[in-house]
Amino acid sequence: MASKVKTLKNFFAPLQQQPSAKRLKQTTLSSFSNINHINKSHANAFIPTRSSDDGGGSDGLSAHQKSRMEFQKLLAKSRRNLKICSQKVSNAKCEGGYVKLEELLVEESWLEALPGELQKPYALNLCKFVESEICAAKLPVYPPTHLIFNALNSTPFHNVKVVILGQDPYHGPGQAMGLSFSVPEGIKVPSSLVNIFKELKQDLGCSIPSHGNLEKWAVQGVLLLNAVLTVRNHQANSHAKKGWEQFTDAVIKAISQRKEGVVFLLWGNSAQEKRRLIDESKHHILKAAHPSGLSANRGFFGCRGTELITSLAFFSYQPASGENGNHPNRLAALIIEEPAISNAN
Repeated sequence: MASKVKTLKNFFAPLQQQPSAKRLKQTTLSSFSNINHINKSHANAFIPTRSSDDGGGSDGLSAHQKSRMEFQKLLAKSRRNLKICSQKVSNAKCEGGYVKLEELLVEESWLEALPGELQKPYALNLCKFVESEICAAKLPVYPPTHLIFNALNSTPFHNVKVVILGQDPYHGPGQAMGLSFSVPEGIKVPSSLVNIFKELKQDLGCSIPSHGNLEKWAVQGVLLLNAVLTVRNHQANSHAKKGWEQFTDAVIKAISQRKEGVVFLLWGNSAQEKRRLIDESKHHILKAAHPSGLSANRGFFGCRGTELITSLAFFSYQPASGENGNHPNRLAALIIEEPAISNAN
């Protein structure tokens, strides 16, 4: 029988004295109920061990170095997928045409997890609708075409640890980048994301990032998925009820059915409607109000949900230059502000 869904406030015990880094390694994962469902292969692959950080392993690499190498591999794969999509769009424009929507989902693990999904009748109608919206050019459609499937192309199916559900993309120029709540560097951080960062600071004492690009959350296993993946300029929900909801429901169902121990953060009523798609005996569901400026004070602030993101991100913690060990107050911010990462082509 499915376990009862817990709210964010009930999920965590009141925060006591901040644990030491060594203590955090032992207790972070035990914060979850049904902890045995968490994918142990992921945990073993990413959790740094203090004993080997300084001395290095038999291959001469420290746990931090191995973690950083793994991170760079994931980031390079994400950016290769992005480059493939950009090239497809560019080639189609040169030929005076439009790239088919189904050709923009290029991450192999999702094609395997969603076999034939974009060939179903509803999806073919969705593709025709989005194509007509883009080709008509009456109003811009966001995000840019090559970023429509950015969430799936950036977070491989096998690497999903956390799912944060949004509604539809930001509908202002330059904002949407295919990741829920995220905006490119140089774009003003929206109020919802500002409030998420505030909660991170309140939970963990970490500094608020200078930008709103959550690419490194996505790369390290946080699936930033909107229920609807496209929108018209300045017309919120303009592409709702056209087929996207059925497609993203299929994404959630695939995660629920084929994985275990994934944490779903359901912020707001729209996201919480997706609860019906998730097997609560296998996964963790955490609810709170939406972080928007209109509702953050009605149940988002103080929910400590961002502490959960940090706990899962502990699997793939990337130390800052000069840091030694897993400083608990820096875990979340470093996912966004990882220094000295070379650009992958």
